Amino acid sequence: MSQVLLYIDPGTGSMLFTIIIGAVSAGFFVLQKFKLKLKFLLSGGKAVSADGDKIPYVIFSDSKRYWNVFKPVCDEFEKRGIDIQYWTMSEDDPALLEKYDHVKTLFIGEGNKAFSKLNIMNAGVVLATTPGLDVLQWKRSKTADRYVHILHQPGDTTFYRMFGLDHYDAVLISGEYEEKQLREIEELRGIPRRDTCLTGITYLDTMKARYDAQKRDMKDPGEDTGTKTVLLAPTWGETAILSRFGERIISALINTGYNIIIRPHPQSFESEKDLMNGLMSKFPESERMHWNRDNDNFDVLSRSDIMITDFSGVMFDYALIFDRPFIYAAIEFDKSPYDAAWLKEDMWTLKILPYIGIPLKEEDFDNIKEVIDKTVNDESLAKGRDKARKETWANQGEAASRTVDYLIQTSERISAETISDMSKSDRLLSQVPSYQD
Repeated sequence: MSQVLLYIDPGTGSMLFTIIIGAVSAGFFVLQKFKLKLKFLLSGGKAVSADGDKIPYVIFSDSKRYWNVFKPVCDEFEKRGIDIQYWTMSEDDPALLEKYDHVKTLFIGEGNKAFSKLNIMNAGVVLATTPGLDVLQWKRSKTADRYVHILHQPGDTTFYRMFGLDHYDAVLISGEYEEKQLREIEELRGIPRRDTCLTGITYLDTMKARYDAQKRDMKDPGEDTGTKTVLLAPTWGETAILSRFGERIISALINTGYNIIIRPHPQSFESEKDLMNGLMSKFPESERMHWNRDNDNFDVLSRSDIMITDFSGVMFDYALIFDRPFIYAAIEFDKSPYDAAWLKEDMWTLKILPYIGIPLKEEDFDNIKEVIDKTVNDESLAKGRDKARKETWANQGEAASRTVDYLIQTSERISAETISDMSKSDRLLSQVPSYQD
């Protein structure tokens, strides 16, 4: 008897998962409604709350690399003695090693297993930096009250794939231009107005405090040997440096005689495995060339004299915290997959680039040493960095406390709304006539 092999392509598999999890979620919420009705009947017709098991605050992280964003928030909740849960999709998330009394850290699995849990979570306020809520597999839970987005880098709120933030209830921002972008998208798409709060950037605050402490403790650096350390830190994707010019730019950098550190975007090792394996094989580590995959980028940023990048958000870490110049590849940015495509005005990131960095054109690769030397000595870039700080880094040093303040205030508003709704329900029930035999 012949056997038929059933093949399901990834797209169909994802669609089937969405259908299955939708059915499971529907069944779960039907059961919750049944339990609530049963409580109502057993209480003699009195209004009851379904929130007995609700988690007041949940932080969701889809990757360990965002722990630098969430740690200051967790530390602030711990300091205030307020309970919160931190859910992560990374089994080796540094958060899982922390010793907190009020922050419960949980590994919720990867992929579909994690999304299944997220889609039926019973939570008050959910804080996340993951875009695409209610767009792909991550769905809004019917028993979660508010979803709040926190930025994981300075820059445009439109620098997300299409509809990335549409289904959040609130967005924590770090510059006034970001709110303007959100409002324009809301008007163009006819979506509900999202709440915003000018909090700042949590990880920039802690990185700056760390760098200031390092400078205070730094001993005499000694005589400058003249051998610069150049960091190549691109983003990932078809238009990124390594995809476009990988072998050519690495060869050019090695020929400068400077110390070279290459730090690819972590996503490159997931989505561009063949590219990375090929480059790392062709350019193995040597005395003056190193590949860096540290989860924490502080040390590699700190020990480099200049950075070369493209559209990676690390350029803001480098310029705003370490106050150093960078070179960016003059690649035409294709904004069609992003929310930025909806707006007529250029992204803030593209407008600020010429003030804080020097463009590198493909024809300059053969003279890249001269470009590096010129950029390091360009004093005009310091004024541009000051301009960028003022426009995109509000409330320096206060982001964690302002974020927690906002989450608590949001939770209190939810409680007040719930009490108001229950009071209305009680009043309506009291108006129903009572019939006695």
